[in-house]
Order: sequence, then structure tokens, then C-alpha cells
Amino acid sequence: MYTLLVIVHVIVCIALILIVLLQTGKGAEMGAAFGGASQTVFGGAGPAPFLTKITTGAAVIFMITSLALAYMSSKPSTSSLMKNVKPVPAAPASSAAPAMPAQPPAGVPAGADAKAQPAQKAAAPAAAPAAPAPSAQAPAPKK
Repeated sequence: MYTLLVIVHVIVCIALILIVLLQTGKGAEMGAAFGGASQTVFGGAGPAPFLTKITTGAAVIFMITSLALAYMSSKPSTSSLMKNVKPVPAAPASSAAPAMPAQPPAGVPAGADAKAQPAQKAAAPAAAPAAPAPSAQAPAPKK
């Protein structure tokens, strides 16, 4: 029902725009009064009364469909696409944490993440070993 109402609403919107664009303005009659082209297809008054009636009808349909769509959209939906789907049980908290190996591989700190190990292994050969720092107990050289 909602889809049908939306389709009717869109068609009426387009029709209303076209009908309004077809209508002539208020100043168009002045040219016909001074010998301009006569509009004999629709009679002496032209298409104004016919287009006015169509515009009124399209505007009424537009307002009714607008109110109906607003009313239908304000109601919460009671149906669901997921009627026959069973909910997935939540995983226990103990299985959520990955098990840590007993001893990390050489060159990897004890608390390092398993995903970071390949990056650390790749970066390890590029780093040069640092020289050991002098002991704080060693005497300073004399000059």
C-alpha cells in the first residue's frame, strides 16, 4: 500500500509541475486584446478554466497523498524481514581473548601482540645493535 501511494504521489507531483508550467501568466491577455493570436482550440477564454480545474484536482490529490504518507511514516513498523531467523548466542568472555604462547620468539618483547610480530621481525635486521652504555661504577678518565 505504501509503495502504491508513493508512486501515485510522484506521478501527481510531476503532473502538477507540468500543469503549472503550461498555464499562462496574468499579463498574457493584453497581447490578445490588441489583435494578438486568438486561442481558438480551447474557445474564446482559452485553456485557463480547463487548466485551473486540473490544477485544483492535482493539488487536492497531492495534499491527500502527502498526509497519507506522513501518517503511514509516523507509525512504527510492526513487521520484520527477520521473522524466522534465530538469534546468535553471544560468545563467552573467556574465549574472546586469544591464548598467549608460553614464551615469545627471540627478539620479541614478552607483551607484544601476535599481529605485530612480523613487523618487528622485519624491522629487527634493519636496526644496528647499540653499543653497551658505560657502567656508572667505572671511573672517569683523567686528563
